[in-house]
Amino acid sequence: MRQQGSSDKAGGGDRAKVRQGMIRVMVAGVLAAAGWAMSVGALASGLAPVSASADSGSPAGASAASGPANAAPDASTATADPPVPMPGTRVLRWSRPRGEDWQVMVAEPSAPPPENGYRVLYVLDGNSVFGAFRDAVRLQSYEMPDVLLVGVGYAVDTPFSMGGRSYDYSPVAPPGTKHAANLGGEDGFLAFLTGTLQPEIARRYRIDPRAQTLFGHSFGGMFALHAMYAQPQAFSHYVAVSPSLWWQDNYLLPRERAFAERVRAGQVRNKVALTLLIGGQESPQMIQDTRALAARMAPLSAWGIRSSVAVLPDETHMSVPIAVITRVLRDIGTVR
Repeated sequence: MRQQGSSDKAGGGDRAKVRQGMIRVMVAGVLAAAGWAMSVGALASGLAPVSASADSGSPAGASAASGPANAAPDASTATADPPVPMPGTRVLRWSRPRGEDWQVMVAEPSAPPPENGYRVLYVLDGNSVFGAFRDAVRLQSYEMPDVLLVGVGYAVDTPFSMGGRSYDYSPVAPPGTKHAANLGGEDGFLAFLTGTLQPEIARRYRIDPRAQTLFGHSFGGMFALHAMYAQPQAFSHYVAVSPSLWWQDNYLLPRERAFAERVRAGQVRNKVALTLLIGGQESPQMIQDTRALAARMAPLSAWGIRSSVAVLPDETHMSVPIAVITRVLRDIGTVR
């Protein structure tokens, strides 16, 4: 027993020395990254750091800030590297009947698909929010390893294609409406999502057809509601952030009533979830309209339609789509 205890003490002392050595090496690395020239071997031995420059004439341990090694580099030495790619991301393109092509960005999970397949999150206005969603999924991949992110945007370098989204997300304009030709593509866009994009994603990846979410903000939130009313079976979860319910004198109201009648008649058989989100700094009308919609949706829970609403007090119309990302990702993890 004494021999065993002696061995444990010896082993403990060895482990302590190893830990001390590792700590010294880590400190040397941190200081080096901050601009100090250090001798890792010397630090690991408990000695003082070496001079910042071998020919600087500075004594060992002198401040490196006074040496030429810390001089600002000449701007002319900068190199122009290509744009930074997003690892694990693919880009797909389809021609649109008008305007810019549809550009679809897919962030692939690093983990293999689970038995049921990946959960899929389709994000509208992909040019503006796909990067933020992708980074959130990547940083929290240990919590949500099975999320396949699909950003639906346009072949432009700006956050929005105003012409593309205005047409794709809107209903046909009433006669006499100004710029009516630039509106009215909602049915064609929904047909692209359900008839072209979803089958292609299912062909490329093993997905769970019961766990597909559609996310839209502003005009995109308005479109997400249209999609739920028109084809509730297309997605299992609809997320409408700051939806433009006021558009064309609340044109969605008759569609909402028709959807509710179908639900009560038992004609919507799949389980559907609706999440409504809005910023507390948005207009009182938009907040009131969103809450009123949530109140009308609540009774449909008796027929399997789950709904929720949340107002984020500090968020504006343009900050709220970024602020809700983690909340949305957690929500889709509970909807199946």
